[in-house]
Amino acid sequence: VQLQASGGGLVQPGGSLRLSCAASGGIFSIYRIDWYRQAPGKQREWVAGISSGGSTSYADSVKGRFTISRDNAKNTVYLQMSSLKSEDTAVYSCKATSSRYGSYWGQGTQVTVSS
Repeated sequence: VQLQASGGGLVQPGGSLRLSCAASGGIFSIYRIDWYRQAPGKQREWVAGISSGGSTSYADSVKGRFTISRDNAKNTVYLQMSSLKSEDTAVYSCKATSSRYGSYWGQGTQVTVSS
């Protein structure tokens, strides 16, 4: 499966963005999708995930501010980000995982939170 992340950009603190992770070339509905981010000089960190059945989980740092969802008809997972902070600035990437086919990464999309 191939993944394409999009939706990043420059936003002011307190603002919102919606990231998309669009998949092609596989049976999208069987994959768990996770979002990760990596800020300059820092290790990559897990942000949020959604299972093939729709169960969601979040890192404590984004809980209550970010919402992950999926639309299997569109082969797309979304990450709605609200109340953005400067510390949310990072390159955001998505990963698809299935027990049968393994893991696949998409390229990242830059999110910059700054006034």
